[in-house]
Amino acid sequence: MAYNHKEIATKESRLTSGHRMCAGCGAPVVAKMVLKALKPEDHAVISNATGCMEVSTFIYPYTAWKDSYIHTAFECAAATLSGVEAAYKSMKATGKLPADKTTKFIAFGGDGGTYDIGLQSLSGAMERGHDMVYVCYDNGAYMNTGIQRSSATPKFADTTTTPAGTKIPGKMQSRKDLAQIMVAHHLPYIAQTATVGNLKDLYEKSEKAIYTEGPCFLNVLAPCPRGWGYSTPDLMDINKLAVETCYWPLYEVVDGVYKITYKPAKKLPVEEFLKPQKRFKHMFKSGNEWMIEEFQKEVDRRWQELLDLEEITNK
Repeated sequence: MAYNHKEIATKESRLTSGHRMCAGCGAPVVAKMVLKALKPEDHAVISNATGCMEVSTFIYPYTAWKDSYIHTAFECAAATLSGVEAAYKSMKATGKLPADKTTKFIAFGGDGGTYDIGLQSLSGAMERGHDMVYVCYDNGAYMNTGIQRSSATPKFADTTTTPAGTKIPGKMQSRKDLAQIMVAHHLPYIAQTATVGNLKDLYEKSEKAIYTEGPCFLNVLAPCPRGWGYSTPDLMDINKLAVETCYWPLYEVVDGVYKITYKPAKKLPVEEFLKPQKRFKHMFKSGNEWMIEEFQKEVDRRWQELLDLEEITNK
């Protein structure tokens, strides 16, 4: 369906208010908008890896989820959901479930449970071709257990396991590009999007992923006020700066064909994204200009690679 803001805003939220996520967190916005893309008559089974979202939305005996919900261990959200999807197909084939009832299968995991600990089961589920969507809410670290670095943590970020100081200037490695790893699995639909700032983009990509047959993957930027060090009302601004600087490009890959869904009219320097965050404050000290320059070069290189891939795959 065409995106209509008024209609989408009035759709029932399948993630209720009253959950215990932090104010200014991007993750609950991700879950709400992804689930709003479901047709009202369709049922969903949610598989949620251990992490911020799980511990804050499902505190037994309370739940913020209106659809069927399974809490899984860190490493097996995709494996659990693939088993449920296989059982569903079998039960439909044998008449144990009504033929006219539609159930969709959606997994949620943070970057720790997706980029790192859960990568093996995610890769396996995608390779086997299960009809499911895996949604990574990427907040760039293991936020739930104390803001430790993950492979999604950007270079030079200050975390509790990569503290910026006299010995090291924060994390020393570049961020893993998980969306590109998923492209290498030859999936029918992969997309990178963000939370607030462009809800239309998030909603439309969620709808495509849910209603595309086969395994699909969404990577969604979900800023964390505790780990990133920004004021809670600044969630929308942080998202916009991530997109406008091309630190977090918005694009989709449909059957191997790239499409950048937003190109900034005037690409902002990446320091505009870095400056409001405490995890990067050491980069703005005198003598550390080289860090910003190196960060900018990495952003520019990845953005150009994406532009080239769009041109090549659309010929």
